[in-house]
Amino acid sequence: MVIVTIQYIYFMTHLHLYQLERYTTNIKLGLLHRLDHSTTNSCPSLELKMFPSRLFLFLRRPLFVLIAIKHFLPVHGFAPSHRHPTRIIALSAESNTEASPTELTLFSPCKINLFLRILRKRPDNFHDLASLFQAVGFGDTLHLTLSPTGADADEFTCNMEGVPLDSTNLVLRALELMRQRTGKEVYFKADLVKRVPAQAGLGGGSANAATAMWGANELMGRPAGIDELIEWSAELGSDITFFLSLGTAYCTGRGEIMTPIDPPLPSGSKLSIVKPDLGLSTPKVFSALDYNQLSKEDPEMLLNTFLNEGVVNTDDKYYINDLEQPAFDCLPELKELKEELLKVRGFHHVMMSGSGTSIFCIGEPEDKEGFMKEFDGREGISVFNAEFISREEGCWFKSP
Repeated sequence: MVIVTIQYIYFMTHLHLYQLERYTTNIKLGLLHRLDHSTTNSCPSLELKMFPSRLFLFLRRPLFVLIAIKHFLPVHGFAPSHRHPTRIIALSAESNTEASPTELTLFSPCKINLFLRILRKRPDNFHDLASLFQAVGFGDTLHLTLSPTGADADEFTCNMEGVPLDSTNLVLRALELMRQRTGKEVYFKADLVKRVPAQAGLGGGSANAATAMWGANELMGRPAGIDELIEWSAELGSDITFFLSLGTAYCTGRGEIMTPIDPPLPSGSKLSIVKPDLGLSTPKVFSALDYNQLSKEDPEMLLNTFLNEGVVNTDDKYYINDLEQPAFDCLPELKELKEELLKVRGFHHVMMSGSGTSIFCIGEPEDKEGFMKEFDGREGISVFNAEFISREEGCWFKSP
């Protein structure tokens, strides 16, 4: 009778182990299958949180757990066996090659500069800067689709007049860069629905390029990691690297040297972006820069102040943009607009973003209807109400 009981326990234990192994394998393969077929910005890694709770019925059996531990661990020491993970990885690799998304729709955010210090002019005529960048939930939408096998060129369309449709466009340049760097000869159809105006200091074009790189990498089957995308992005322009951060970053050099802020500044902080129809090119603003009027504040001190005090509580004197002076010299009406916005009750801080001509206002107006009527209703001015956003590791930005 004792022998039969022991044999029964042994049989039932291995039956549970077999079921457990089948379950863990199916869970991981099922998750990968959903990943391969997903064309949204979801974060399926969160589904793994369900896995431990599903094991409760197995783990509550002490005898089975003890035997399971002995089964999965080597005789000497506690290093886990790699037998089962190795088998799962091999199967998941096959699953990943069988099915992958063929199209994506991605949000392309814009950014503001919470402070922008110009440090020096370089021998190559660029400028070294130091700036705290923040992603904002106002932006464009990029529809990206894999072209059929045999295609030999990308197709690009855009709703906004004046956006170049040839190879000078940053989206097309980003797609070409991905082909060059990955060695994958695949082509895309890209349709860009733009809302972010040009010459606004919001990094709209740079965000489009970063979004295209991310999307192309997904459709190619993720041949590159995020560090590689960040490295490659510097070839396209100064601000593109930032949009591959989690949403907040300290940028130096020309803007391409990025130090991610992790965790990023809290999402949901409200702001209004006020954009006059008048634009200024970045070269024109820099050409009017008076180096004698540059701030003397240490940018690292500014960074620590923003991170320690928060966006709202940081003293207004630390909201510094060294490009306001040349932009206001070029467009005196831009300075007048800022002075008007400073009088709006409810805004904590008001400053021009980047090289202009957008002016962002941290906070919400007490009389929002009156504010919109006065400014958005004014000819030649547009107002975009938005908020700070960030993204999770492994996921792209989402429109709030």
